[in-house]
Amino acid sequence: MTDQAITGLGAKFYRWNTATDAWEVISNINNITGPSKSRKTIDTTCLDTTGGYNTFIAGFRNPGTVVLSMNYTRDGYEKMNDDFEADTLQEYQIVLPDVDHTALVFQGLVTELPLTIPPEDKMTMNVTIQISGQTDLGSGGSESPSL
Repeated sequence: MTDQAITGLGAKFYRWNTATDAWEVISNINNITGPSKSRKTIDTTCLDTTGGYNTFIAGFRNPGTVVLSMNYTRDGYEKMNDDFEADTLQEYQIVLPDVDHTALVFQGLVTELPLTIPPEDKMTMNVTIQISGQTDLGSGGSESPSL
């Protein structure tokens, strides 16, 4: 069996622009982490549980966060800052560089927007987006998402 691993080179991050009713690419991203889903469990172990193991049932799912490690640009900062200042959910999309152009579409709130300003290196910003609700999985186009 051949190795089917792929690199992240070519992944794209999009933000829905309500003014133009179109997806706009957010550039200068060095790394995307997430969605970092997790799930709560509820301990149902009781004194008459057999086998000596704890037992659990499913609880709520947490949709997690997405973190964008980015080169600082004024345009990128302004867009992410607008989303940070807004009290409404923003729609985002990650399109992966696989053969299906897998798309992860979600709504979220920018919760962190720190700048790093080193004296002898590039300025960066790390954008944390708290996802709200379920992330939809689909396929996008080769150049622009079709979802």
